[in-house]
Amino acid sequence: MPQPNEVHAVKLQQLRYLTAIAKNNLNISAAAESLYTSQPGVSKQIRLLEDELGVEVFNRNGKHLTHITPVGERIIARAEAILREVRNIQVIAEEFRDNSRGTLSIATTHTQARYALPPVIRVFRERYPQVLLQLHQGSPTQIAEMAASGKVDFAIATEAIGECHDLVMMPCYLWNRCALVPQGHPLTALPRLTIEDIARHPLVTYVFGFTGRSQLDDAFRAAHLHPQVAFTATDADVIKTYVRLGLGVGIIARMAYDAEADKDLVAIDAAHLFAPSTTKIGFLRGSFLRRFQYDFIQLFAPHLTPQVVQAAEATDSQEALDALFGACELPQY
Repeated sequence: MPQPNEVHAVKLQQLRYLTAIAKNNLNISAAAESLYTSQPGVSKQIRLLEDELGVEVFNRNGKHLTHITPVGERIIARAEAILREVRNIQVIAEEFRDNSRGTLSIATTHTQARYALPPVIRVFRERYPQVLLQLHQGSPTQIAEMAASGKVDFAIATEAIGECHDLVMMPCYLWNRCALVPQGHPLTALPRLTIEDIARHPLVTYVFGFTGRSQLDDAFRAAHLHPQVAFTATDADVIKTYVRLGLGVGIIARMAYDAEADKDLVAIDAAHLFAPSTTKIGFLRGSFLRRFQYDFIQLFAPHLTPQVVQAAEATDSQEALDALFGACELPQY
């Protein structure tokens, strides 16, 4: 083992291998695959790193890694911070070379990609034609993981996104729901919709964990109702299809109803029945944001000026972040 006063030649590639193993649940083969390299090469470099440091980062059972050691947890956390700063250095250089050219990657849900983002992206593309836009869709949990791992620049979602403490999540707007039924459905004859009225019919709505589903469940639970959920989907357009087939009453984001394309369906306001949901946009704390990234955030949420975004990143707790936006009146759809 090296002596404590020796200088260790820790390589960036070794740090990448280290963090990849941690992100892939200690599966070296999966880590190697994610880095487009070989499993023996990763194993060898991790062993060399441990020899250079004089400590074990991982405990082993034969050739298998079983868990991260206490010192390994601290080393991996530092490695992740170093790799973030390396990425920031690259981004700073890109901004200096040409602040109108680059790549902007966004992870979001189907509802945001289909209904909220198109007008924003249209304006952004007119303003920055040389920026390559990449859109990734997934569940809110997957979206948070993509942003926290640095695979995407921004996460945009409603649920489960605030659970990742490495992300700076900022509120953009509130949105409400509508009940969606075919023309001539009994609910269309009611003067005012109640939650009891809805509960009498099978429901077609979002999968749990998607697009404000928790507010829906909370409202029925508070009313001591147990509606029959006939069908769930992650996609509002799929929900509409099954409402048309007569499977039940659709509960979707109000923004997902298109009066022209969906004229065979009736959208009944349900804003008074369910608490509004908040869509947020966020990025990995400590990231260097380029000018076009600040512009994209403000196009999506005009109140999120560069100064507000910087103030949000400067907060040191979720409570401080919530307080920053406590008096902010968000637009509602």
